[in-house]
Amino acid sequence: MASKFVTASLVACCLCIAPLAAGQTPGVAASEAAVATYAAPRTSFGHPSLEGVWTQNFLILLEASPQAPMLTLPEPAAKAMAAQVAGGIGAGFDKNLDPEVPELMRSTDGLPIVRGERRTRSVVEPADGKLPYTAEARKESTRGYGADGLFGNPEERPNWERCITSLGLPPVSGMYTTSANPRHIIQAPDVIVIHTEYGDEARIIPISAMHRPEALVSPLGDSIAKWDGDTLVVETVGLPEHDRVRAFSNLIVPATAKVIERYTRLSETELLYQYTVLDAATYTAPWLAEYSLYRTDQRMFEHACHEGNYSLPNILKGGRVSDASVKAPPK
Repeated sequence: MASKFVTASLVACCLCIAPLAAGQTPGVAASEAAVATYAAPRTSFGHPSLEGVWTQNFLILLEASPQAPMLTLPEPAAKAMAAQVAGGIGAGFDKNLDPEVPELMRSTDGLPIVRGERRTRSVVEPADGKLPYTAEARKESTRGYGADGLFGNPEERPNWERCITSLGLPPVSGMYTTSANPRHIIQAPDVIVIHTEYGDEARIIPISAMHRPEALVSPLGDSIAKWDGDTLVVETVGLPEHDRVRAFSNLIVPATAKVIERYTRLSETELLYQYTVLDAATYTAPWLAEYSLYRTDQRMFEHACHEGNYSLPNILKGGRVSDASVKAPPK
């Protein structure tokens, strides 16, 4: 599966990164000062305006690696790290005849920039940059999606693989949130719409204190929103168990979890996206991840997936071949 190739490539790339010196991008202090004094514009009904199309073209890693345990890097070291990781991932997909991902990896803008800093990862709490998984959850995350060999029935395949869910599924954590997945935010007095291009998914989120009945929950879960000062806070429950191990990032989000997302406008062009997953069976302590989106004038385009699940028969056939090879006695 593609995500297995991503996991293997990413692990290999992270392990081969030479130790990097800690530092900050020039201009960070000025950026932080600007953020502290910035006041977001208001909509006609008085809410902070997050409207518009927001995107990024960064190579986002979820956790810290042993070779880059620091959160920020100076520009030369950040450029070198991004080149090594992107090159390794692109090479892995080239070998597996997938032309889309290698091209995306070759055209990123490097490591993420948040408040003027180049970031090595999105996890900012705890300070070591590692998700506080339970021992069993850590094993599951390192095995990656598809490790349990669920190739027997169509119902066992994950929703994202069948184009039922895509990169709009909260939280949006994977490294492939690059320029292929801009987000269009539309606001009304009692509802927020977050439309992601990759997968063409629109989350219609009421400003409410109560979730819908379970029978009305969509494959994207059930989301409600509130304002915390100038920050939009979105709470989502009822996410699909089929997608508990997220493709590409290997973040674990069980059906029992609650996802909290926070959107805060830092400037005219920067929107901070923060998220966490609350689930006591998976995580031993609270944690927080973040990266920034940037305002763009680019248009949103229609995204088409493989209608009719064209690849599903081949996936199941591959499973049968794998089963036969395991069961066949040695010659």
